[in-house]
Amino acid sequence: MKQRILVWDLPTRIFHWTLALSFAGAYLTAESERWRDIHVLLGYTLAGLIAFRLIWGFTGTRYARFAEFVRGPSAITRYLKSLADGRPEHHVGHNPAGAVFVVLLLLLGIASGVSGWMVLEDSGGEWLEEVHEFFSNAMLAVVAVHILGVIVSSRLHGENLTLAMLTGRKQGEAGQAIPSPRPLAGLFLLAGLLGFWGWSVYDAGTHAETARSSLFGSAGPQEKDEDDD
Repeated sequence: MKQRILVWDLPTRIFHWTLALSFAGAYLTAESERWRDIHVLLGYTLAGLIAFRLIWGFTGTRYARFAEFVRGPSAITRYLKSLADGRPEHHVGHNPAGAVFVVLLLLLGIASGVSGWMVLEDSGGEWLEEVHEFFSNAMLAVVAVHILGVIVSSRLHGENLTLAMLTGRKQGEAGQAIPSPRPLAGLFLLAGLLGFWGWSVYDAGTHAETARSSLFGSAGPQEKDEDDD
């Protein structure tokens, strides 16, 4: 008998929503020199989140593991055919089509992060900036299709998939539930994010104060000479 069971652990849910916010923020601040530091901070955050997800894809709970949801072309085709026939296959975790978007987002996130870091380090010319922009735009397109897919799947399955990623619960049989949401791992991830953001803000403030002191210090002797005159 189907009931609402725990499917998504806490680290997976924190990753999902913080990645979405980080990417949205990074994309919106990409063209503004004024928000450059925020863009870089969010870019590093996105890269760190993806690194965590790659590790969690091998060490996390059942439905977070790549081995559980990454499928071949035949499984994807069969699932899409079931949607077209109006009798969609039910998957407790990611469905085969949704898994494609997960993999694409991870790969494009890596490509965008690496190219963004190379731009930051002045490792290339304008062409590298265009490469970074291409990967970012491609990621945005995948996100848009992913959101559309979630809406369509939610209607066809009669289940709110967005809410499921908030609560961690979906329809399934009792024996299919994960035993624990892994709260400690989730708290470590959240603490790592907050610690990184806090350190970044502190470091930026320290550099700003050093620059200000250097500026005033260099102006001091000149002002003294003017007073002597």
